[in-house]
Amino acid sequence: MSALLLALGAGAVTGLALGALGGGGSVLAVPALIYLLGFTPAAATTASLVVVTVTSATALVAHAREGAVRWRAGAVFAAAGIVPAAVGGAISRQLPSALLTGAFAVLAAVAALRMLRPSTTGSTTGSTAVPVAARASRVAGAGAGLGAVTGVLGVGGGFLAVPSLVNVVGLRMRAAIGTSLLVITINSLTALAARTGSAADVDWSAVGPFAGAAILGAWDGRRLAARLSAGTLQRIFAYALLAVAAFMLADAIG
Repeated sequence: MSALLLALGAGAVTGLALGALGGGGSVLAVPALIYLLGFTPAAATTASLVVVTVTSATALVAHAREGAVRWRAGAVFAAAGIVPAAVGGAISRQLPSALLTGAFAVLAAVAALRMLRPSTTGSTTGSTAVPVAARASRVAGAGAGLGAVTGVLGVGGGFLAVPSLVNVVGLRMRAAIGTSLLVITINSLTALAARTGSAADVDWSAVGPFAGAAILGAWDGRRLAARLSAGTLQRIFAYALLAVAAFMLADAIG
């Protein structure tokens, strides 16, 4: 019973982050699965991809209804990450648990620090100063990098996708959040397909309630995003992320 309550609570927080920020769900899901539900790092990253895929797809529908998804830009960005995500998913199965935990902690800390940095690009609508060919190569590079991170560490990468969609693709913040959900869904599905051999290690009885609570949380997160400023949401999430990163890094080193 306690495990079920932990799964429901952690899932709700995961969905809340995804719905409100367009990312960050897996950065909370992986440590929750490891430290609250007893998953191994490898099983946690695989389960996280399942949770993030279904939750992102659900949240994507809500954002699409509001016209906040740029389908063409998102598809191009995600397409560049498909092969790296598949390769990363295959590689991850060969990596030791301590390395996965440590790398995940570092990535979470970097993401948190990026969120705490003042941003001047939130109102960007697109830069005409950047040549089309140069922008295309930058979009491909950013998409490929995000796909690789998704594959290896089992994260959707929304906390990296949103700033990339703003700075590289030139979307406004609201559109970047909605479009990132498309990118997350595609990347997570690809990485999950590459991990089919490790699915047997996952405790699906815990993943089911976790995913269900995350889906409901995503709807609440979308409503929360409409009430609070993006800056306030990012700061709250960033501080929580720093605490999680510090704990995981200490565990990996110890």
